[in-house]
Amino acid sequence: MNIAFIPARCGSKSIPFKNIKDFCGKPLLYWNIKALVESKIIDKIVVATDCKKIKEIVEGFNFSSVEVYDRDVENAVDTSSTESVMLEFLHKKTFSLEDNFFLVQATSPLTTSEDFKSAFELFNAEKADSLLTCVKLKKFFWTPEGIPINYDYKNRPRRQDFDGILAENGAFYINKVGNILRDKNRLSGKIAVYEMSEENMYEIDEPNDWVILEGLMQQRENVHFE
Repeated sequence: MNIAFIPARCGSKSIPFKNIKDFCGKPLLYWNIKALVESKIIDKIVVATDCKKIKEIVEGFNFSSVEVYDRDVENAVDTSSTESVMLEFLHKKTFSLEDNFFLVQATSPLTTSEDFKSAFELFNAEKADSLLTCVKLKKFFWTPEGIPINYDYKNRPRRQDFDGILAENGAFYINKVGNILRDKNRLSGKIAVYEMSEENMYEIDEPNDWVILEGLMQQRENVHFE
């Protein structure tokens, strides 16, 4: 079984109720749920929330494979880790240790159904234990002490000859239920890396991110949203 799990708290200090705030005409949560449904590889989509309003909106989407999980209050505060609510859910439910668990972040709305399908194909092809998503950044990185991290400044490469560096973008992760229960982490063992397009370097944390990502979505869909 393939399970997709989307954490969605009420609280957000930077953008109140951001998980259900209107994004290009739909609540932010809608876009990842839609992509998961359209990927046709997910058996169950779970939105874990502490919020009655979020629950009502998700149930109003009327996707048959989507259900809401009422997360415990202690795992829905600002200091709660994503791992804490994942483990809470898995301890309360009964799944096979070999079931595949997709941790999906609603704050990365540009993720497509093809991303989910291609990443899962890579996960299986590489016989990986877990997978994370990254974007390639062709930037030169330095330490505060003035030491270059990923290039030799004395032999500055041209952009087209520079491999760049992969940066974790947090869009989604794949792991086995058994691995998560054992290691208490979204990643473990042999880790595969699925490279996403550069536009996916952004995730919504601050109001400016919202503006950037809405612009990218409008450009991708070639449509103007009111």
